[in-house]
Amino acid sequence: MTPGAAPRALIAGGSIAGLFTAALLHRQGWEVDVLERSPRSLESQGAGLVQQADLVRALRALGVANIGQLGVTAFERVILDRNGNFLDRDRTHQTQHAWDSLYRVLRQQLPEARYHLGASVTAVDQDDASVSVTLADGRQFSGDLLIAADGTLSTVRHLLAPASLPTYAGYVAWRGVIPENELTALAATDLAGRFAFFRYPGSHILGYLIPGPKGETEAGNRRYNWVWYRPAPAGNAIESLLTDRDGRRHDISMPAQGLNPAAKKEMQSAAVEHLPPSFLDAVLATDAPFVQAIQDLEAPRMAYGRVALVGDAASVVRPHTAMGIDKAAGDAFFLAQALDDAGNTGDRVASALAAWEPERLTRARAIGAHGRRLGAALEPGPTAGF
Repeated sequence: MTPGAAPRALIAGGSIAGLFTAALLHRQGWEVDVLERSPRSLESQGAGLVQQADLVRALRALGVANIGQLGVTAFERVILDRNGNFLDRDRTHQTQHAWDSLYRVLRQQLPEARYHLGASVTAVDQDDASVSVTLADGRQFSGDLLIAADGTLSTVRHLLAPASLPTYAGYVAWRGVIPENELTALAATDLAGRFAFFRYPGSHILGYLIPGPKGETEAGNRRYNWVWYRPAPAGNAIESLLTDRDGRRHDISMPAQGLNPAAKKEMQSAAVEHLPPSFLDAVLATDAPFVQAIQDLEAPRMAYGRVALVGDAASVVRPHTAMGIDKAAGDAFFLAQALDDAGNTGDRVASALAAWEPERLTRARAIGAHGRRLGAALEPGPTAGF
């Protein structure tokens, strides 16, 4: 780190974890370069997420005002039975956000020139003074710190800890997002404004409202987000779901545009057989559902010299916890805080990472264990990676 010069951070991965880290460090005066391997903007990806404490903390640190007004608040949590009757009602309020809206808010925190698309990291080199990365196209970037925020299949993590691989849990989440005004009258009456659940043996579905495609929170302009957990044992079941209509195998999720029509038809038939009327209406109204294979991952460390792993690159937690994004925001917030606390000492990065890593590892492992407990009833038995 050159005396008097602004510290420099490289961020591998331009999704939520990477953007939170980049934006927080940029606000502290760091020079940052976000290296996103996708050649296209990620804005259209993702669906709904639940507001938690670290997400709010990180957004406040970025000066984002009126955080609650960015989301949609459910006024109660309900559990339905097979006929659509309310078995249980809890008036606890909860705020939900849209992944694409949060992505836009975070992108606005960074100069456009600092966000590089089509920048796929292939190699990492570091010494006591700096860290550098080489991209697939031959470009190189150097800095004082590298943040690995490149997701479940992190290239950076694989280079540093190749034995840390995701493990398939034996079931999937079918997901859908539809315009609020496309809900049937029944679905709107039962589901809109509520965080709703329905459970049956080996499966459950939940849903809630999120902001519209441009962040709209007014009634009628929002979207309904549902998540349906269904078994898909390792082997033919998951292979079929993750193989698209052109025969290409996807690693972790199947985007809507690639979903095999036969898989969608089977899912809709199962909805008719199992779901209460309001949830059935929401599922059948969804033109473009997509599928996510549920994974577990815990890297043994989050700090490797001048490299820090954050978000899903460090650990993947099951979506039942509703804490994947919150964990990523917390990783970023507390890392930025540790770097700020370390001041401008010569060993700033080493001191900060040593102070930051233990608590974040403990936090990740606790959330991961909680998710496995919540999902245990959905697992078909002993599972393995695929």
